[in-house]
Amino acid sequence: MSNAKSGDKVRVHYTGSLSSGEIFDSSKGRDPLEFVIGAGMMIKGFDSAVNGMAVGESKTATLSAEDAYGEKREDMIFDVPRANFPPDITPEVGLKLAMNSNDQQVPVTIVEVSDDQIKLDANHELAGKELVFEIELVEIV
Repeated sequence: MSNAKSGDKVRVHYTGSLSSGEIFDSSKGRDPLEFVIGAGMMIKGFDSAVNGMAVGESKTATLSAEDAYGEKREDMIFDVPRANFPPDITPEVGLKLAMNSNDQQVPVTIVEVSDDQIKLDANHELAGKELVFEIELVEIV
């Protein structure tokens, strides 16, 4: 039986959680996740964790922020004048929106609202966090 290696298309079941135990995503109840190892489709640490696994093998991989979604970057948190905000949207902390930037949509989250400014965070919501994945290699396609 061979082990998964870079360039292989694989299918895995996984559950991703924060170090606190809070689950943020899982393939349970869905089809396995399919991707090519080393093709840049997955975060670096997840890719590395699957590399070398055998079909049927399960493992727990704890990823540092650097190997997951990176550290939270202060330069991706910025203020927008409230006057520039669309009038049909009521800004509330935690509201997720999409901004247009260089002809592509960038997800942002409102993190602070004042009378004249709205602070937006364009970091990935899992940036700066250690992630724990339970991974089972289901198949090498």
